[in-house]
Amino acid sequence: MNIFSSLIDFLLHVDANLISIISQYGLLVYPILFLIILVETGLVIMPFLPGDSLLFVSGTLAAAGSLNVFLLFILLAIAAILGDSINYAIGSYLGPKVFKYPDSKLFKKQHLIKTQQFYEKHGGKTIIIARFMPFVRTFAPFVAGIGRMQYARFLAFNITGGILWTGLFLFAGFFFGEIPLIKNNLTLVIIIIIFLSLLPGIIAYLREKLKH
Repeated sequence: MNIFSSLIDFLLHVDANLISIISQYGLLVYPILFLIILVETGLVIMPFLPGDSLLFVSGTLAAAGSLNVFLLFILLAIAAILGDSINYAIGSYLGPKVFKYPDSKLFKKQHLIKTQQFYEKHGGKTIIIARFMPFVRTFAPFVAGIGRMQYARFLAFNITGGILWTGLFLFAGFFFGEIPLIKNNLTLVIIIIIFLSLLPGIIAYLREKLKH
């Protein structure tokens, strides 16, 4: 089984995988989940890690008594906020290097200026909305850092988005995960969550294609 197949298997069976992790590592599941969310949001090269589905399934397991939902919420919200801040810092650090030469064949200084202007005007809501879109949520803080969005402003929206994203999916799993229809079809629910998360990106891609 290659890496891609293993990833798909983990995404579609995140419930069984989490149960296995809990049975094998006990309380270590908390730092493991913290690390997954931190890396998924904090490293621009790791956007494929589970986010929405992981939070939802963690909530269902908390409802079943395997995990503490309030401890999860605090830890994973911190991980999400810290991850975006790290991603922003990486983008901020690399930005000057990437756009050091205005006449670079790959990058132009005007792109940095446009990015900065975009995030100054739309950055706040972009950071929050991006939380609910796989891949996009990993790249948004990175680009915000490159664009030199004011950090205090970024942090305010980062905290808001991190709390909303974590709370929505975690407590949705906690309150609805024990419903028989959802509990007995959890794999299908996970697929639906992944699809709905990707849907805005798919729509945006199709709209762009239809313009040409």
